[in-house]
Amino acid sequence: MALNLSSIDNSWTLFLDRDGVINIEKYKDYIHTWEEFTFYDGAKVAIQIFSQRFHRIVVVTNQRGVAKGLTKMEDLEIIHTNMKSDVEEVGGKIDAIYFCPELESPNRKPNPGMGLQAAKDFPDIDLTKAIMVGNTMSDMEFGRNLGIHTVYLTTTNPGQDTTDERIDAVYPSLIAFALDL
Repeated sequence: MALNLSSIDNSWTLFLDRDGVINIEKYKDYIHTWEEFTFYDGAKVAIQIFSQRFHRIVVVTNQRGVAKGLTKMEDLEIIHTNMKSDVEEVGGKIDAIYFCPELESPNRKPNPGMGLQAAKDFPDIDLTKAIMVGNTMSDMEFGRNLGIHTVYLTTTNPGQDTTDERIDAVYPSLIAFALDL
């Protein structure tokens, strides 16, 4: 799918992965508490820029650390509440956060369940005008399974073959993508 950045207006929806996109991902581990959560440089400003350009901004994140008993649900809720609050403090917005704590589920990326739920919860989401930004091929497959455009960030997997047909555009960071809009 060709992604024409100039066609993006305030009727579009932006889906964002969390770990490795908005915040620094822990190597071979999970973010368990707010104290472990660190925004990437420029991520809050990027979301503020996106908030002016996109109608909806939705975070979709697999959080299997919950199912494994490593992350407490109340800690995950604190992370998401604080993340949204910090984004709002700089003039950005996150309309909703969908997460899949289960190890096996139709909501677990790359399955499209979280995106379909967002489209159900927000009937104004037009999936023909939507982009998924992620740092894994699972995120890119989620985008394709949902029938939307994809943007791959090289934050955690810089060696990924970015000529893969599931990738529409490539950027080194969320802020680099935002500044290109």
